[in-house]
Amino acid sequence: MQPLVVLNTVGLTARRLPLAPRLHALAQRGWQRPLREVLPAVTCTAQASMLTGKWPSEHGIVGNGWLYRDTMEVRFWQQSNRLLQAEPAYVTARRAAVERGQRFRCAKLCWWFNQGAAVDISVTPKPHYGADGSKAFDILTMPDDLARRLTAELGAFPFASFWGPMAGLPCSAWIGRAAGAVLRDPQGPPELTLVYVPHLDYETQRLGPDGCDWPKLAGELDSACAPLLDAAAQVGARVWVVNECAHVQVDQPILINRALRHAGLLTARRGPFGEQLDTYGPALAVCDHQLAHVYVNHEQALPRAREVVEALPGVERVYAGAGRAEIALEHPRAGDLVALAKPNAWFAYPFWLDDAAAPDYARTVDIHRKPGYDPCELFFDPKLLWPKGRFIAKLLAKKIGLRTLLDVAPLDARLVKGSHGLRQADPQDRPVMIGDGPAPAEDVDQTMVQRLMLEALE
Repeated sequence: MQPLVVLNTVGLTARRLPLAPRLHALAQRGWQRPLREVLPAVTCTAQASMLTGKWPSEHGIVGNGWLYRDTMEVRFWQQSNRLLQAEPAYVTARRAAVERGQRFRCAKLCWWFNQGAAVDISVTPKPHYGADGSKAFDILTMPDDLARRLTAELGAFPFASFWGPMAGLPCSAWIGRAAGAVLRDPQGPPELTLVYVPHLDYETQRLGPDGCDWPKLAGELDSACAPLLDAAAQVGARVWVVNECAHVQVDQPILINRALRHAGLLTARRGPFGEQLDTYGPALAVCDHQLAHVYVNHEQALPRAREVVEALPGVERVYAGAGRAEIALEHPRAGDLVALAKPNAWFAYPFWLDDAAAPDYARTVDIHRKPGYDPCELFFDPKLLWPKGRFIAKLLAKKIGLRTLLDVAPLDARLVKGSHGLRQADPQDRPVMIGDGPAPAEDVDQTMVQRLMLEALE
């Protein structure tokens, strides 16, 4: 079995591919196809569909986060592999290899749903959390000593570049080097290696795709992938490229929770740390880029909630109940209403009506506490005097044990110029897939990636 590396280069499209010389050469030696997106076209949903070959209504990953109806908590960016309600490719491939009497090992590097996954090698950025609220950045690996070995060889994982106002190239470069190290394992390369390279997802949201320096960004991506590509060539592995989404220019944040609150459908609790969302109220929206799940807890409120959401400027369409099957989101985890934005709009999560009452986490990078995705975390607040200096000073204060908030993120959703989550009409602007061997006869759905991987591993 020839080893296969599946490289997830978030946000790479056919239109931008020629600007990445080595990846473009890979496509020219093999084949490339546009990837038709699942909805929502966001990280967790797209990865789940590519790994399982199923739609969100089947695998259950309806977004990067959702309302857990049993505990009434909104949770984003969960890593448990048990959340997948369909079998991932590495489980299917292992069973087939065992039946053929072949070895099968899988490495999963920074793809989502990594904890508890049935793989042999894994790397996941994951901090340590102290009882006093402190946080120490680290990676979680399997086997355990891989973290020590990678850190000794590559240095500490550059966590600040993985997300937040300093997000950018260093995390992708580190992951590319780590993938190269894993492929050169003394036991031989894994039969399947999944690698997630994220940094195209940052400037494209800050500036929008029209405002980006694409030759620079694509060149950086190409350089970050070089150690992986070199190692793959040395060990005789094939390299395929997949993608989750394509970014679009946006100029209209949709403040859906504020609209629900004005209509008397959303409630919040005042407290010493700002207002907190009451998930037990009549309705709330969990915002995820260009899609929002609207959960309606009181059945009698459903018609009014739908009326409010459909009337919002920037909303393209609202699906309800069984109608969600039309976009493969008829699942208990999905909202009772699913709203899609127009191409130039996106859903922002704020529920407070006065910024003075915003919860304390709103101005911080806090991906687990916020009841929605917040791309404002990619910015330093331009209203602050020397915000980067403020950030460094507060970080130093935390390191010596003082309690403080790294409150440098802005609350102004209008700063965000790029988003994703919808399907793109032009094949040149869809996520791109690159492979070798027999080429698919038609455009490829993200749900078809799993079958193509399994066929390549036979």
